[in-house]
Amino acid sequence: MKITTDDVKEVAELARLEFAEDEIENFRSQFENILKFISKLDELDIDDVKPTAHVLDISTPMREDVVQGWISQDEAIKNAPQAEDGFFGVPKVIED
Repeated sequence: MKITTDDVKEVAELARLEFAEDEIENFRSQFENILKFISKLDELDIDDVKPTAHVLDISTPMREDVVQGWISQDEAIKNAPQAEDGFFGVPKVIED
């Protein structure tokens, strides 16, 4: 697949990145090489390969849910820079 400098500029804009013109050409070449490498995956025969979420047969063991000690609401609030009526105070972010 042929990558143009406009393609690189579009990807950079989507990623909110800015590059100098010489960097854009460098990235264009790198993107092209990456896509050539990825296209080699099309050559693989995967007809007999079962789709999986993990390559290895692994699981995520869950730990037992054990109730542990905690700090009181008063202790938590006393560390807050701003509190009101027993709740954490936060700056207003939405206008009325």
